[in-house]
Amino acid sequence: MTEQPFRLSFDNTEAAFAYLSDKELKKTRFIFSIMHDGWLVKAGSVLAPAALKLRLPVKGLIRNTVFKQFCGGENLEEAALTAQRLARFNVGVILDYGVEASEGEENYDHAIVEFKKAIEHASLQSNIPFISLKVTGFAQLALLEKIHAGDPLTGEEKQEFGRVRQRIYTICKHAFDHHIGVLIDAEESWIQQPVDDLADEMMAEFNKEKGVIYNTFQLYRHDRLGFLKRSFTKAQQNNYTLGAKLVRGAYMEKERKRAADMNYPSLIQKDKDSTDQDYNEAVRFCIDHLEDMAVFIGTHNEESSMLGARLLHEKGISHDYPDVHFSQLYGMSDNITFNLAKAGYPVSKYLPYGPVKDVLPYLIRRAEENSSIAGQMGRELSLINAECKRRGL
Repeated sequence: MTEQPFRLSFDNTEAAFAYLSDKELKKTRFIFSIMHDGWLVKAGSVLAPAALKLRLPVKGLIRNTVFKQFCGGENLEEAALTAQRLARFNVGVILDYGVEASEGEENYDHAIVEFKKAIEHASLQSNIPFISLKVTGFAQLALLEKIHAGDPLTGEEKQEFGRVRQRIYTICKHAFDHHIGVLIDAEESWIQQPVDDLADEMMAEFNKEKGVIYNTFQLYRHDRLGFLKRSFTKAQQNNYTLGAKLVRGAYMEKERKRAADMNYPSLIQKDKDSTDQDYNEAVRFCIDHLEDMAVFIGTHNEESSMLGARLLHEKGISHDYPDVHFSQLYGMSDNITFNLAKAGYPVSKYLPYGPVKDVLPYLIRRAEENSSIAGQMGRELSLINAECKRRGL
């Protein structure tokens, strides 16, 4: 029997943008043209939060531009409509209640209600395999920083962290009971240790049979490939499945600045090539060990996405293997997402939702992150322009 040749391309713009009307495609072109100008992104990152705080009438402008491009809606009902639209193209959704660092016990408890609603909704849909959570949505930054540094906690702080652990457990248990996966997002390096510890604890509890809970490995850190391998060994020794979400990372400029300001060695890789090498090595490692782990390949990098797909093909593993998942952010890299979906690979969009003012930190990070990636905006624009030309727009 002749082996089928590996055929996958990310250049098919007709498939990539089939879900967008002509009007929506032109609007997308306009937004990416603006983001291509780094100074506009920097100015907007400062002015938008200030304008909202001063109650200036900018919410509508934000909602109808960057918010609509990168978010599913202001509530679960709106996000559900976006998910249904993507389902028509065999693209899944990761629901991400996008409220970050809204500190206070009342806010933390409200977030649990929202996450439970999201899990229950996801359990009734065929194309929502995961929800995503950030530990900073349930804990004070100062508390996480203190734990990461290894400083002793007061009795009150120990109780406070106990409540953080209970909140994360409650969400993970609810997801486990409803057969929905949980992606625990990475944070800044100076608060990451308690996040890793919580992720390990939840995996040990809920990943006995298969990958349900996933920790996130940011490969722009030069220590994370080794940490991934140690995490795998730890999971094997403790008889649970490692869930590994692979990303490059979202805090590069902040990480480098803090390291420089506080005069300690930065954990960020010395250059992009080093990040790419570690990321691709992480993909290889995970796919080599699929019998004992589950991997989530979250990237906008075409080479890394192609690598994951090609390795499955070379190993004779079916495209829809349940413990491998691909993902890109909603509103970006549609050429990867929709062409993977067309080729039968399980792929989803990360879909944040929530009130505009609450998801603004996420939107700013997306704009800054992607305007700083060499060639990313140019690649997005060139594909959008190619599709506009194909449609005669």
